[in-house]
Amino acid sequence: QIQLVESGGGLVQSGGSLRLSCVVSGITLDHYSIAWFRQAPGKEREGVGSIAASDGHTLYRDPVKGRFTISRDKAKNTVYLQMNSLKPEDTAVYYCAKRSPTGPGMTLWGLEEYDYWGQGTQVTVSS
Repeated sequence: QIQLVESGGGLVQSGGSLRLSCVVSGITLDHYSIAWFRQAPGKEREGVGSIAASDGHTLYRDPVKGRFTISRDKAKNTVYLQMNSLKPEDTAVYYCAKRSPTGPGMTLWGLEEYDYWGQGTQVTVSS
């Protein structure tokens, strides 16, 4: 059974840092890419960044480039999202998701490209 479980969210002041974890079970990180998404109140879920299965290559959306870093520990089957220089606009529920092998393959950030999702963890950045 494939499961993704996020943790590490919380309340932080603007300019602060948080590290989110995504523990993955039922698959290995060598075979599936993992992405982080976020959803702010009243907004659509959007991609934040991803880490490729094959070589661990990472990609980020523009709003978080230079501030967020994705890494993985294959021994722990865990993907991390290190968030620095946090801003109030980073406030959202953060999700990790597993890339589907049978998705449309049209875009890295389409929700339909991912078939398993975690339950989400709340990140709140105060000004």
